[in-house]
Amino acid sequence: MKQNEILSNIRLNGDKIVFNDDDLIDEMGDNHVSTSIDTPMVANAFEKSDAEKIAIIQEHFKAIMETLGLDLTDDSLKGTPKRVAKMYVQEIFSGLNPANKPAVALFDNKYKYNEMLVEKNISFYSNCEHHFVPIIGKAHLAYISNGKVIGLSKLNRLVEFFAKRPQVQERLTVQIAKELQKELGTEDVAIVIDAKHLCVASRGVEDDTSSTITSFYGGKFKEEKRKEEFLRYLELKTEF
Repeated sequence: MKQNEILSNIRLNGDKIVFNDDDLIDEMGDNHVSTSIDTPMVANAFEKSDAEKIAIIQEHFKAIMETLGLDLTDDSLKGTPKRVAKMYVQEIFSGLNPANKPAVALFDNKYKYNEMLVEKNISFYSNCEHHFVPIIGKAHLAYISNGKVIGLSKLNRLVEFFAKRPQVQERLTVQIAKELQKELGTEDVAIVIDAKHLCVASRGVEDDTSSTITSFYGGKFKEEKRKEEFLRYLELKTEF
């Protein structure tokens, strides 16, 4: 089935909705519909160098600003197209490039620590792929060692890597969890993400008070006892 045929059969609130193209675009964006666990990428995504991408984006963003009626001869604005292009490629969307994936070193679990390890309150900044505005949140990760352990800072870096791309929160949650399972060689991984979406807060419904929570439980964390233990740790007050 072609993508547009799949999307035309999206069910919202249990009812089948028939879309025209403009309706479909708006509904997907406002309802944060995702079509894939993998970030949608074209086959030749990395044929251009970062410098080439920056130059192209710079020209396109200049055109956007000019279309909006901004005066790019103003000292405050004339450098904005290049600043934005560099920010896109080298910073906030750098996680698109697998070359930027952090190297993960594993160590033998010489301490014989067999309980869950929890790293909570990992702050991250991402961008909604539907409107390219920020998602700001915290990730809470846990795993049970299968003989190997990972450096704590690498947990933060994995979250950062997958956050630095256009995202939807459900995909971000699964991508981090699956990568951690692969690196550690265990299914015993859990993640909870709590995030605020500025596409909800600053446009559309303009709700500045809500947040979105997503979760993933693998292996032993599917057991209610383990899941409840993990969630209790997240409630602990950790002010230092």
